[in-house]
Amino acid sequence: MDEIDRKIISQLQLDGRTTLKNLSEIVGYTSMGVKKRVNKLLERGNISISALINAESLDLSAALVLLEVDSSESVNTLLKRFRKCPRVVNIFTTLGGYNVAAIIVAENQSTLNSISIEKCSLRSNKGIRRSEIYPISGVHYSPFMAIRQYLAKRENVESPCNVNCVSCQRYEENKCVGCPATEFYRGSI
Repeated sequence: MDEIDRKIISQLQLDGRTTLKNLSEIVGYTSMGVKKRVNKLLERGNISISALINAESLDLSAALVLLEVDSSESVNTLLKRFRKCPRVVNIFTTLGGYNVAAIIVAENQSTLNSISIEKCSLRSNKGIRRSEIYPISGVHYSPFMAIRQYLAKRENVESPCNVNCVSCQRYEENKCVGCPATEFYRGSI
């Protein structure tokens, strides 16, 4: 990656809808030259152009979840179980005491509480030694997150993590809006 690529990426981060003409003015290349650069960055997997969601503007509650998982097998099971969960923004494997970290979102504090303690929780997985959850009180620098809206299909009976919302007491008591991937979902994602 050279200085031209960095300028292109920086501008696309500021405004993903920047035209090739504007990019060419910024870097001093022709529109065709910029297009080739952007395509090369995309083909190499250096960048991805997508829509990010402003969680604050939608009044979504986010949290950081830290997990100490007992083995690589348990980590792989956790990753597989939550691979299609629309509430999980991202999962990171880390080095240190907590070897898994995740960013999750919910429609409100009550639902956030539900997905932190119920069967659909990252913390409920087999092999979790200890865990902590930190509700995020403010997002700085950029409120935009890669919330996986495309997974919120509202068509399944069972959630991607294999939990049935209807059998959950917190769902029955309207303390949780349910999973966005199921037909029982009552939320806004």
